[in-house]
Amino acid sequence: MLKVAIVGCGKIADDHAAQIQRIEGCEIVGVCDREPLMARQLYERFPVKQHFSDLRELLCDAKPDVVHITTPPESHSDIARLCLDWGSHVYVEKPFTLCEDDARTLIALATEKGLKITAGHDDQFRHAARRMRALVQSGFLGSGPVHMESYYCYELGQTAYARAILADREHWVWRLPGKLLQNIISHGIARIAEFLSGDSLEVVAYGFTSPALKRMGGSEIIDELRVIICEQERTTAYFTFSSQMRPALHQFRIYGDRNGLILDQDQETLIKLRGKRYVSYAEKFIPPVSFARQYLGNLATNARSFLARDFHMKSGMKYLIESFYRSILEGAPDPIPHSQILLTTRIMDAIFAQLDAQQQSVESRVQASVY
Repeated sequence: MLKVAIVGCGKIADDHAAQIQRIEGCEIVGVCDREPLMARQLYERFPVKQHFSDLRELLCDAKPDVVHITTPPESHSDIARLCLDWGSHVYVEKPFTLCEDDARTLIALATEKGLKITAGHDDQFRHAARRMRALVQSGFLGSGPVHMESYYCYELGQTAYARAILADREHWVWRLPGKLLQNIISHGIARIAEFLSGDSLEVVAYGFTSPALKRMGGSEIIDELRVIICEQERTTAYFTFSSQMRPALHQFRIYGDRNGLILDQDQETLIKLRGKRYVSYAEKFIPPVSFARQYLGNLATNARSFLARDFHMKSGMKYLIESFYRSILEGAPDPIPHSQILLTTRIMDAIFAQLDAQQQSVESRVQASVY
């Protein structure tokens, strides 16, 4: 029996506890939060053996084989390091760490101790995403990716989350180097990182605050981001984050020198794009029929998963956790290679460094105009 613990008992911890319950051969031996009431409420709502307010007590008394870290991002690195030192494998919610150096330190420590560590990029393991990965690995694109487009939007609006951040300058989001963006965009960046090697990478980022967020009093938070990524003048990618564009896409497009693919996370669909055009007017009639058939095929696939009770919103998280546990128990490959985790943090570092430089440039111009 694999003994599992959860550190951080906020909203995302509920998802982890629910998915761990679905996996055979494991049990939640303890949950921990600095706020005792938070730990106790999770303990009372899920089949958990013990609850703690001190991490060292959890590690000493419960002796977990695996620790899921679901605390605010700024604490990920220190908590993960302590858990590794105590001999536990670690699953870290996104974003993995606040910078690449911290990510390298954790991965090196895990490797040194013969332990497993992974990042919570569970969107990459949803049903359609797994089908996409299989097609890419089969050579469907051709010789490999030529261009990618990743869209990861967030409907900020008048949500409770937005109001909580804007009303409380002590909220942990304000302490992140990338503020709101740092807590959200890693899913969309990780999709791109999966298909890059990390060699000779160039990143160009531009961000700004939308008029809507300014009206809400959030002029210091960037909620519109556009990024261009280029690797060795061979593979390019665009990343778009927006709180305002509609529809609010969670979509990934990948093109090779032979064919392309469109993954829509919201609709849980995967569409194949034929690289060669049909002759003359056939191009106007055959592709629409092909798309219609593919969407019907996606409908049938989704219906089968639904009837098999494997179509819940966090099915990707369950698959990732299950794969991570299998890598621990059976020595199977890591579900997310360490190189992808590091590349995701490296791209995010580059984005936030450029956004910070842009902000400092704006402040300098403002000060110059005043004097």
